[in-house]
Amino acid sequence: MNNRDDDIIVLKDLSKIYGNGVEVRALDGVSVRIKAGEFVAIVGPSGSGKSTLLNMIGLLDTPSSGHIFLKGIDVSRASPDERARLRNQELGFVFQYHHLIPEFTAVENVMMPMLIANKSKTEAHKRGEELLRAVGLGDRLHSRPNQLSGGQNQRVAVARALANNPSIVIGDELTGNLDTKSSELIYNLLRELNQKINQTFILVTHDMTLAEKTDRILRIVDGKIVCEMRRKDDGFVASDLCEMGEDDGNVNQISREN
Repeated sequence: MNNRDDDIIVLKDLSKIYGNGVEVRALDGVSVRIKAGEFVAIVGPSGSGKSTLLNMIGLLDTPSSGHIFLKGIDVSRASPDERARLRNQELGFVFQYHHLIPEFTAVENVMMPMLIANKSKTEAHKRGEELLRAVGLGDRLHSRPNQLSGGQNQRVAVARALANNPSIVIGDELTGNLDTKSSELIYNLLRELNQKINQTFILVTHDMTLAEKTDRILRIVDGKIVCEMRRKDDGFVASDLCEMGEDDGNVNQISREN
């Protein structure tokens, strides 16, 4: 491991159990460290616990046991109000379905997180325009979602996720409904932000083409991290904890660390 002072999110022995009577263990003792500036993909079969893990990182749910540290502070049992504040100030979210407000223009949608954070309307509007220009939509500031393509709406959603300069941007199947060209545009945008401002991205995806473009891949099966792969040169190096499943072969040029 590198210097642990750089860890932005740390999960320690995290478990989540659902159900009354019939117990479903969605997460089973997950421990993960993610550093500031990392570009991470979380992959795994349907029902493996990917979304539950993302909900934990995004403070959308609380664990049954274990701990979540954000910037060194234990937020595992934070109150609903504190979690809401942290989501607004420290986390940005981009979902498969962009969840834009249909009655609002692109710039108004991007302004919303800033207004919730009590920034002035003037400041929010200025930054909203800057972000939309940055994602290539400077000419669509006043367009509503039904006047934009799927890829354009997803770019608005990315701009909205960046509104409050979050420490971490979380993506849940964010290219799932996009064509190949739009998916590539979104990825290039995220990678540029990652490299320019050291922005941390954590993406849950079924798209191995997208996962293979990140720097680190975590594979989860039955609520457990069973494989971790890190980029090395043009391929990935798998750590000793890897239990290679039948769908792991999709990752190109995997080698095993000594």
